[in-house]
Amino acid sequence: MRKTVIWILLIAMLSGVCAGAQAASAPAADGSLDAVLAKGELILGLDDSFPPMGFRDDNNDIVGYDIDLAGAVCVKLGVKLVAQPIDWAAKDLELNSGNIDCIWNGMSDTPDREDSMACSIDYLNNKIVLLVNNKDYKSKEDLVGKTIGVQSGSTAEDVINSDQYKDFKASLKDVLSYDDYLTAIMDLQNGNTDAVLIDQVVANYRMNTLQDPSLFTIDNLADDMYCVGFRKTDVALRDAVNQALIELAKDGSVARISEKWFGADISTIQ
Repeated sequence: MRKTVIWILLIAMLSGVCAGAQAASAPAADGSLDAVLAKGELILGLDDSFPPMGFRDDNNDIVGYDIDLAGAVCVKLGVKLVAQPIDWAAKDLELNSGNIDCIWNGMSDTPDREDSMACSIDYLNNKIVLLVNNKDYKSKEDLVGKTIGVQSGSTAEDVINSDQYKDFKASLKDVLSYDDYLTAIMDLQNGNTDAVLIDQVVANYRMNTLQDPSLFTIDNLADDMYCVGFRKTDVALRDAVNQALIELAKDGSVARISEKWFGADISTIQ
């Protein structure tokens, strides 16, 4: 009888140790969604000179496709959208320091970002193209010895610095970095550069709004899917935004927002 009691006690002790070990190894609860709901706002980091995704209108209000889409998501979540302009080249620091809750501004979904962030589902398909204003330029091969511009911290900058295009870059006279695409395009129009490596959606929007018939695009250097970036640990918030995007696609809201800014539904949300 005494041996039986001892064995029961030993089993109970071992069970307690195992349970404690399991509890210690279990990941901490992800409170990212609860934190956003508690403060009642989602702080969205963006480059506010990136039309049509996010930019300032004539009244200095921040508007754009991403702003409308994020606003619709915030309605679903029951929180207020706060658009916070940031230095795009320092977006990872802004996110990880807690100054913003997400990066939502035509951000490309790349392997590096998948490793460093909790990325949303892809919501838009873009391409990286060359914007030029010289009819003699038919392809990138015509830019040998010329100067092109890129936005600092952009996917276009990553593309021109990639191994795939090292020969193309070496053939150029210079690659100039700009804080934003608007300045880069102005330099192109003023003859200070020969081309701008740019997002197709941005190039199309600028060509339409500037009404400059000399501007046109050549070559597709890379396909580029847009996503929303969250801190790596903020999976609950990411998942809630994903679910809201899917619901908005199903009820037709995403299509309406896309048609407003692009004239067609170019969303990739399923």
